[in-house]
Amino acid sequence: MTIKKRLILSNIGMVIIPVLLFLVVEMLIAFLWLYPMKGELNKETLSLFQSIRLFILIFVLILTNGLLTFFVAKSIIGPLQKLKKSAHEISTGNLDTKIEIKGTKDELNDLAKEFEIMRKKLKEANDLQKQYEGNQKELIASISHDLKTPLTSIKGYIRGIADGVANTPEKMDRYINTIEKNADNMESMISELLLYSKLDLPNVPYEKKKLELTSYFEDFMEDLKYNISKQNFNLKLEFDPNHSYTVMADRDKFNRVISNIVQNSINYMDKDNKEIKITLKSKANEVLIEIKDNGAGVSVEDIPYLFDRFYRTDVSRNSKSGGSGLGLAIVKKVIEGHGGSVWARGDIGQGLSIFLTVKKPLEGDG
Repeated sequence: MTIKKRLILSNIGMVIIPVLLFLVVEMLIAFLWLYPMKGELNKETLSLFQSIRLFILIFVLILTNGLLTFFVAKSIIGPLQKLKKSAHEISTGNLDTKIEIKGTKDELNDLAKEFEIMRKKLKEANDLQKQYEGNQKELIASISHDLKTPLTSIKGYIRGIADGVANTPEKMDRYINTIEKNADNMESMISELLLYSKLDLPNVPYEKKKLELTSYFEDFMEDLKYNISKQNFNLKLEFDPNHSYTVMADRDKFNRVISNIVQNSINYMDKDNKEIKITLKSKANEVLIEIKDNGAGVSVEDIPYLFDRFYRTDVSRNSKSGGSGLGLAIVKKVIEGHGGSVWARGDIGQGLSIFLTVKKPLEGDG
């Protein structure tokens, strides 16, 4: 029953109940006291009876109004006190106290439900904030550890130059090239750290536009051929020209995804004849992209953790390549941010295949 109905019925009851109760009590007294007199009433008896009636009326009014006010107030004040207590708990940072008002379904019950929804959302936001802070601490600790290796190398070679160890033009060139290479590695790590930190925030904006993947990959592989022209690489792009491969994607972020996957393949190639094959398959609502290499591969046991940040399948190999350990973690975040999914298949000595899906545009998408 709603509070409004309770108050209306209470007001009605404050009129009707005292009248009825007064009549009942009056009739009872009259029956027990006046009836035995057989109508022999004197003025004193009648005056006393009228005084008793007045007393009874006042008593009944006070009793009924007091009881009705007490019970109605209790039904309202009790839930309000529970809400007040819960609000105090929330204000002190305790978001685990469940808010529940049992009994009648009224405005206070509805308010308690909304209050409970708010508490749950606050708790979720608080848990997410704690998780984010923990992730950031772990991220900083891990990347700081990885930055020490190139930084130590740079300091060592600079000290060698200062001490005159690089006493020939050849040594000097080698030292400077090593310093430059390690500086580039540090720059790459910091760049990926900054990108991952942004992607780790909730509600990262994606500027999705239509992207035709066949022309995109043709241009991408043309640029890649130029960059790896000194290596023995065979690049392949396979697709069915009768199908459409247009997707909705943020071009800059998608480009980082493909670059990270391909660079990962290049870094861990162990064959003389290196190969990277990109295959496009058109599905009903999405495009499936497979990027396969013939490199060293990854053990089946490592596959489930491949997209975890800083996960190392081979510490010495990762250190040698100068990787940040964030490349494939960034791939996962970006693809999931596009509403797609990413996974891998492979084994030691059998190369690695990275699969990812990207949504096709819906009717009306720009």
